[in-house]
Amino acid sequence: MATFPNRPNPALLVVDVQHDVVKAAHARDAVIANIVRLVDRARRANIAVIWVMQTDDDLSRGSDGWKLAAPLGAADDEPVVEKAFGDAFEQTVLEDELRQAGIGHLIIAGAQTDGCIRATIHGAFVRGYDVTLVTDAHTTEDFTSYGAPSPDLVIAHTNLIWKYETAPGRTAAAIPTAEVTFSG
Repeated sequence: MATFPNRPNPALLVVDVQHDVVKAAHARDAVIANIVRLVDRARRANIAVIWVMQTDDDLSRGSDGWKLAAPLGAADDEPVVEKAFGDAFEQTVLEDELRQAGIGHLIIAGAQTDGCIRATIHGAFVRGYDVTLVTDAHTTEDFTSYGAPSPDLVIAHTNLIWKYETAPGRTAAAIPTAEVTFSG
């Protein structure tokens, strides 16, 4: 279990599923549908849902492109954490939110797989959290013109690597939406 005493609770962390971030994302509609299912199930189980949103020169707070992609939306009592770096923990209030809620296990979905998702799952893991990556609920754009593998391969590779990640006192998992269970 996580390396934190007295932090037994899980949370769903939804990273950067903003209109302009996912507008050209691989399997966009299927990924968003899976995230909607995860959010609905987490809410029904009274599990915290935390929204992470990139804010930078290209994504101005409050702009249409900055807003969550439809039909997603944060409930009034759900934290929205703004970030300026790939790792959702860097210079944000995320750690404070997690500590206050007694959260030691993060179930992570969102975008971009090869950037903010990878940075955040690793950032959480090295900080002592148990981390579950939802294999069919994260996505990225096609960056093959820059020499990157195709999006499906980036996603598959990230899922494969995370499935076998290890560290003392923590667990890593990579499972599909259908296998995610929310329990406190």
